[in-house]
Amino acid sequence: MTYSVQFGDLWPSIRVSLLSEQKYGALVNNFAAWDRVSAELEQLSARDFVNEAIFHGEPEPESGQTAAPPPASWACSPNLRCFTFARGDVSRFPPARLGSLGVMDYYLMDAASLLPVLALGLQPGDTVLDLCAAPGGKTLALLQTGCCRNLAANDLSTSRAGRLQKVLHSYVPQDVRDRNRVRVTSWDGRKWGELEGDIYDRVLVDVPCTTDRHSLHEEENNIFQRSRKKERQMLPMLQVQLLAAGLLATKPGGHVVYSTCSLSHLQNEYVVQGTIELLANQYDIKVHVEDLTHFRKLFMDTFSFFPSCQVGELVIPNLMANFGPMYFCKMCRMT
Repeated sequence: MTYSVQFGDLWPSIRVSLLSEQKYGALVNNFAAWDRVSAELEQLSARDFVNEAIFHGEPEPESGQTAAPPPASWACSPNLRCFTFARGDVSRFPPARLGSLGVMDYYLMDAASLLPVLALGLQPGDTVLDLCAAPGGKTLALLQTGCCRNLAANDLSTSRAGRLQKVLHSYVPQDVRDRNRVRVTSWDGRKWGELEGDIYDRVLVDVPCTTDRHSLHEEENNIFQRSRKKERQMLPMLQVQLLAAGLLATKPGGHVVYSTCSLSHLQNEYVVQGTIELLANQYDIKVHVEDLTHFRKLFMDTFSFFPSCQVGELVIPNLMANFGPMYFCKMCRMT
């Protein structure tokens, strides 16, 4: 009932897609023999949607002129390779396997989950915080960029942090984990602004949410159970507290990406707008929301985007491109 009001004519298509089999992407592990892995994925007729989009998205220079470089805020996080099957192709990737270098070849994930990491626009030498890091796909992607001077990966749940550790051990060699100074913690993310304020160049705040697709297919511990009603109603407040903590942990001039895998504007745009107001009023901190229109255009061949978000971008499930839902919004802390 809620989503039919929010999405109108688009809802029947979104609903049937949510109930259908999800599409995956294969994130190539750069710590494996990535060139061989990429060649094998190409043989399956999969394509690297990231580099294809970036290559086609480069502005064409007009005759006799050199193309003006795009604004720095447009830059995607580098070195990420993720293969997907074309629109309408519902082929499945074989399970990932252990490669010759002792780490797994690729990581299967909803390809839309890579968009928040791409949008964060990591630069070499960045100090990075992943505030709600488990189960670990986005943390792994952050490490794949090769940009993290330090990476703090946090998840309040110790069991979920354990899953994150498992992913890092399977995909990232020990010396890289040590060299990148990857620190896995299980602290209360809401307190991060007090613990480590004004420290990070880039922060990913991928908050707990109603996990709409997962909730439709999973009975156990479902957030829509009657017994969890209060918890569900409190989610937007928790999300505001986590995003506020992420922004407070960021240096002035640093960037934050907020993301969820929910369709609900109460958990998406409203949280972003509420948090920006809160920081302005309580901390006198100005936050600027970045326009991601160029980013949507870059990836619209692979994903279906909701055309009318107030702030940020939302990938909506579509039978031809059954990724998402995935909401993400990029912000710059100005002061």
